[in-house]
This record gives sequence, C-alpha cells and structure tokens, in this order.
Amino acid sequence: MNEAQLDIIKNNQGFIAALDQSGGSTPKALAAYGVAEDTYDNEGEMFTLVHEMRTRIITSPAFDAKHIIGAILFEQTMDSKIDGLYTAEFLADKKQIVPFLKVDKGLADEENGAQLMKPMPDLDELLQRAKERHIFGTKMRSVIKGFNENAISAVVKQQFDVGKQIITAGLVPIIEPEVDIHSPEKEQIENFLKDDILSQLNNLAEDELVMLKLTIPTKANLYKELIDHPNVIRVVALSGGYPTDEANEKLAKNDGLIASFSRALTQDLRVDQTDDTFNETLKNAVQSIYDASI
Repeated sequence: MNEAQLDIIKNNQGFIAALDQSGGSTPKALAAYGVAEDTYDNEGEMFTLVHEMRTRIITSPAFDAKHIIGAILFEQTMDSKIDGLYTAEFLADKKQIVPFLKVDKGLADEENGAQLMKPMPDLDELLQRAKERHIFGTKMRSVIKGFNENAISAVVKQQFDVGKQIITAGLVPIIEPEVDIHSPEKEQIENFLKDDILSQLNNLAEDELVMLKLTIPTKANLYKELIDHPNVIRVVALSGGYPTDEANEKLAKNDGLIASFSRALTQDLRVDQTDDTFNETLKNAVQSIYDASI
C-alpha cells in the first residue's frame, strides 16, 4: 500500500471522481456527452471515444488535487495512456490524485430484490496488473432494490469476501452495496444494511482496511458509526441518479461523508463545448461537489 496515497485518501478534504462507466453504461455516458451511438461502429471505437472524453476531463485544469482526492477508472482506461503515461500514472504523478480501479464484471440477475456481482474468475490477474499500473484501490458494485434480510446479507457477505481477496493482493477495496434511490423501502434497507456492514467490519483484522461507497441515506448521519470505524479509511457517497443539486444538498447533511459522483459530476459536459466552456462547466460541478463534501 502506498502510504502517501493512504494519507491523501484518509485525511485530505475533497471527493472521489467516478470515471468508471463500463461496457453497459458507456453508451449512455457518451450520449449524455453528446456523442450518439450512430457515430461509432463497434466497441473498440466506443471505448476510444469515451477515453477521449475522460482524457479531456482529467487533463482539465478544473480537475485538480485541491478538490479531488481520488478517481475511479474502468479497466480499459487503466490500460490506456494520457500524454504517454498510463492513466493511473498520469493521475498520481501529474495531478497528485489517487487512482482506483473498477474490478467487478457487472451485476447478476435480480433475486429477492437484490443483484449480486457476477463471478470474477480473473480477479487475481487483474489485481496484479492493477498494482503494476500503480492503482491504489478498487471498487465493486452490487445493488439492493427491496427489503429482504437474506438478500441484503448475501450482498454484504459477497462484497467483504471479495474485499479480503483484494486486501490480500495489497490494494484497498471500496465496498459498494448500492441502495436503489427509488426503492419504497429505502430507509428500512439502509437501517439493516448499516448493521450488517458493521458486523462484517467488526470481524476484520486490525490491518484489514476498507473503504465504503454507499447511497446517501434517507436519515442524515445514519452511517456515522461506519465513518468512525477503525477499519474504515473513508466512506464515500454515490449520487445514485440524483441530479447534482439534489445530491449535493443531501450529501451536505451527512457529517464526514464525501462524494464519489459520476453522473452528477459530468451531467453538463458536452463534446461540442469550447475548451473554455468545458473547463468552466467542470469547474462549477467540481466546486459544488467539493463544497457539499466538506
């Protein structure tokens, strides 16, 4: 583990930018950016275009270490370069921003109101390559849509089981059991989820450190006990589909919770904006998310 990067993530003010849209969500991200599906013919061209978008974001002067402490990358972004450096190296060396990698392979079919992660048979190889690319930590996402104690516990157990595999590889896992913001049972789910996560945390060894990425809770400061737990480096919030203003408003009510936003960060960026307009738009989004995080 890189101790200097650990110090940044643990102690610096700011938020984590989520730039990790994968194969399933990339067309939507490009469409929101103003790049229609009929402008590319295959997956390779699609990923080239999305890397151009991410490069434009990362190299913008608005994307700076004063406001952003970390960035989550997709696997192909990790393997791509910016100005001759692999993306994670560029972030760490040129921006002093800590790089993370999305490692899950997507969601399994919904069962009992929850979606576990698909199997990750090549995870050990990916983690080794991530270390070679100077990645600090990982993130992996499950989704809970309805209240079912067994299903919620299955999600949390899978997350922590894989998290221990990641810790063994020398990286820091971001545990992400997302709660669907549209679930009518959201608050009930969150209450049970908090206790289940706490139980898993209490079973970790002293040197087994994790981060948590959670939907902004309905009840403000519900996750304060998780934020203060000695095995938790940081708890970050996903925007979950809330527009930027609403996500920021909800986030600001939770002490110690910082943002790890994707759509809320990039929702107003467009491919046809001039560099000045693009940078100013990104600057405004970064500042608003930073303000809500601190």
